[in-house]
Amino acid sequence: MDSVSRSITLVALMLCVIAGALAQGGRAPVVRTGQASVESLEDALAIPDPKASDALAKRGFRVAKPGDKPKPYGPGRANLLVTFVTGSAELTADARSLLDVLGRAMQSNALAGVSFKVQGHADARGSAKDNDALSLARAEAVAAYLTGSQGVLAERLKPEGRGSREPMNRQQVEAPENRRVTVVSVRL
Repeated sequence: MDSVSRSITLVALMLCVIAGALAQGGRAPVVRTGQASVESLEDALAIPDPKASDALAKRGFRVAKPGDKPKPYGPGRANLLVTFVTGSAELTADARSLLDVLGRAMQSNALAGVSFKVQGHADARGSAKDNDALSLARAEAVAAYLTGSQGVLAERLKPEGRGSREPMNRQQVEAPENRRVTVVSVRL
């Protein structure tokens, strides 16, 4: 598949994701255990070819510019519902299963030359200080699992704690989608 066809396919996928999010009351989708495949994560985390983006822009699609605030979905970004033992950074069996798929996607040829921010998020329960520390510990646990179990080079992963500042579901502070890990692609 050439780069223009791949970009068009990614845009179509994005539109489906956006439509799904709107059907969920405007919340961005979160990938849960059993929903992820290597191929879907490759598509979500791929960084579009700038030349293909120029072609899409000429067709009326808005292309993100450097400095634009990133969306919670789309090329270069995936929200994963990585679950932990309550109040800790200990990964559950479901989380390890989801991270195994993510690790295979990160090791694929499609994502060669890409590094990743691993952003931990917490819900609004607890103090801001505790949530910052917990979200960072969870991001670090995900990075450690990916390096130890899946062989992803540590240099390709940058764990970040986001605390509870970026909830996906502002109406329900304890919602599971607020306790997530977001993976953001960055060119090496």
